[in-house]
Amino acid sequence: MSRPKHYSPEIKRFIVSALYHEAQARGVPMTVLTNELLTTGLQHTGGWKKAHEATHLKDSSPPYHAN
Repeated sequence: MSRPKHYSPEIKRFIVSALYHEAQARGVPMTVLTNELLTTGLQHTGGWKKAHEATHLKDSSPPYHAN
């Protein structure tokens, strides 16, 4: 079974380096820091609202049952 494909943007090397050093300084994994920074930066935007609505609609749909 194939896995769903998601867009995975390339992040500039400098940004990755800055994330690495900041995560090390804070003592947290890079993924935790990245999620925190992106959440803070996006949570009050139209894109956040659309993503929330799309996810909510998807989560509230009936589960798929293969016959």
